[in-house]
Amino acid sequence: MAGVLVIRQFRPFTEAALISLAVAVCYYAAGRLGLLGRLVVDGVVATPIWPPTGVAVAALLLFGARVWPGIALGSFLVIASLTTPGPTTVVTVVSNTVAPLCAFLLLRRVGFRLDMARLRDGLSLVFLGGFGAMLISATAGVGLQVVTGSLDKGEFWAVWLAWWAGDTMGVLLVAPLLLVLRGPAGRFRVRRWKEAAFLGLTTLVLVPLAVLSPMGLLFLVFPLLVWAALRFQLAGSVLCALFASVLATVVATSDQGAFFRLSDVEIMVKLQTFNGSAALTALLLASVITEQRATRRSVRRACEELAEVLEHLAAGQPSPGPPAGPPPEPTESRAAPPGGHRDP
Repeated sequence: MAGVLVIRQFRPFTEAALISLAVAVCYYAAGRLGLLGRLVVDGVVATPIWPPTGVAVAALLLFGARVWPGIALGSFLVIASLTTPGPTTVVTVVSNTVAPLCAFLLLRRVGFRLDMARLRDGLSLVFLGGFGAMLISATAGVGLQVVTGSLDKGEFWAVWLAWWAGDTMGVLLVAPLLLVLRGPAGRFRVRRWKEAAFLGLTTLVLVPLAVLSPMGLLFLVFPLLVWAALRFQLAGSVLCALFASVLATVVATSDQGAFFRLSDVEIMVKLQTFNGSAALTALLLASVITEQRATRRSVRRACEELAEVLEHLAAGQPSPGPPAGPPPEPTESRAAPPGGHRDP
């Protein structure tokens, strides 16, 4: 019996340790993928999309604050793969862990729902989880380089903006996709699958055309985002936005297409403007459509119930449904005798 109690006592710790280890592996893998599309801004390496921040925020939303050691371990492994760890590594690891934790706490504070079926959920993820919380990691990371002399003070804002935008894009593009994959798959009819396939083929044709063309045709992506959000909500719009942003980042790092013959700062500004616009369009429009569809379903259900009640009332029958409560107690009681005690 004592052995069973010990096993039950250590089971939550073991489960948390395994989940944290899995989060660390995913964080490290996402970091290595993000480094493939890095740019150089004022001599400092920056990533237009930093997927580990999205992995960290999604892991905290799904499993709770207990997985923060996995985020810290993953951040340390990414840094160790780039350079020899030193005293400044501690500050970077702490800032990379605290920023997603702040995003998680802020989102939980405002009642964020994982299905993102409301406009307020999309706005919360954008302005609290992305724009707000990622100020911590960007300020701490770039500020540390200024303090240590690795970066001049005059270059602070350019590098800070690139760092902050990359962390924010990771939250806005990667975290929603992971939350969507976590949910149950919807049931599509045959015609919906045909439309999804047609949307996918159109995206595979138009997005490379928009990104690789030197004539600046990036605006062609946004009708696809609107189409995906209207018909397939968050799953379709986020996938489309992520594909467009990743392809645009690959083209920008190779100095081709819409980013041909631009300076490093101009490439970063143009790329982050496009990525941010695509992410905001995908998230907010999908949240609005999902909320409106849920409202219509609620109104339709209420109308059907009201029509059923009216039909029964017109037929002179009691309305269906469970009774409102227990039957009322009898109001009559026998009078108590003069001694103040009732008869048995």
